[in-house]
Amino acid sequence: MASESGEGAARRPDVATPDLEAPGVAREAKAEAAEPSRLGPGLRPLLAVVPVLVLAVVMWAVQLPYFVQGPGPAQEVEPLIHISGHPTYQSAGHLLLTDVDLLYRPNVFAAAAAAVRPTEQLVPTDEILAPGQTTQQYITQGFTDMSTSKIDATVVALGKVADYPRNHGDGALIESVLSGTPAAGKLYPGDLVVAANGKPVKTIADASKAIKGAGYGGTVVLTVRANGKTRTVTVSPTHLKGLPYPAIGVGMVANFPFHVDISSEGIGGPSAGLMWTLGLIDLLTPGDLTGGRIIAGTGEITTNGTVLPIGGVQQKVAAAEAAHATVFFVPVQNANDAASVAHGITLVPVRTATDALNWLSAHPAGPAGGG
Repeated sequence: MASESGEGAARRPDVATPDLEAPGVAREAKAEAAEPSRLGPGLRPLLAVVPVLVLAVVMWAVQLPYFVQGPGPAQEVEPLIHISGHPTYQSAGHLLLTDVDLLYRPNVFAAAAAAVRPTEQLVPTDEILAPGQTTQQYITQGFTDMSTSKIDATVVALGKVADYPRNHGDGALIESVLSGTPAAGKLYPGDLVVAANGKPVKTIADASKAIKGAGYGGTVVLTVRANGKTRTVTVSPTHLKGLPYPAIGVGMVANFPFHVDISSEGIGGPSAGLMWTLGLIDLLTPGDLTGGRIIAGTGEITTNGTVLPIGGVQQKVAAAEAAHATVFFVPVQNANDAASVAHGITLVPVRTATDALNWLSAHPAGPAGGG
């Protein structure tokens, strides 16, 4: 009976019987499941750190769409101004221009550090660069803006102390050049037009007549002097928005009655205009505008003497204070931002160059505690 029941049990396929291979398979499965444990308990935390390290590398390597601005140099303006053909007068005090350094494009760590430094500022890239503009193009444009600023400052200063433009020299001085116009890349601020189509140019009217006379699509040949060299420039007048006559895209002013050369020494942008103006007036007139003080300032100047707002005023105040200035001229639109970082320096908001001159006249000895 035992034999029969054993055989019957063996023949019934629906009866579960022990699988002779099962114990081996189970051991293999357990071994595979336990495979990660071969790394050892000490390596598991390292695996967890890997994503953090990768993120840190990315945060270090990727530049954010910002620039970091910091205080630039505060430079005395009068030693940078060179005049011949007119008397000059030295002052006991100092007039300083202030600048901003566009330091770098930060990563996350550098941006965080800059955010807590009171003298640095994070500025979105699109507030610095125009669409499609590279950093190098921005720097180049800054030098062009500085050239215009120096001319505009000279126009204002000579208008106050040298009977300019009634008193002027021969030629038409290029004050500005509009981008995307026939003159762009051919003429530059500071170029002096001395002839047009072979005929001498004595005034702005002479140059304008030659340009308009060429007609739309015609050509005018200009003889230009700059930096001691003479060159010939051919341009074709065209239609420019808002103008009812052929134009090449330049602003011109009367040539100055005596030689004025301003060395900006690698500084770009238009914001030194006000201080160039004050420096020129101080040099060209007897007395001392500064009252023996160290006076700094900022502000773009226009040919009619208006002072326009600028960027980076907080960094410029810091530069002025670091240079021990006791007075800081600031465009009225920037006054609140300047006040937010000023520490003891006297802030003087101005709308025009005349405002600054009037303040200096009313405070000849400087405020209490002045230098």
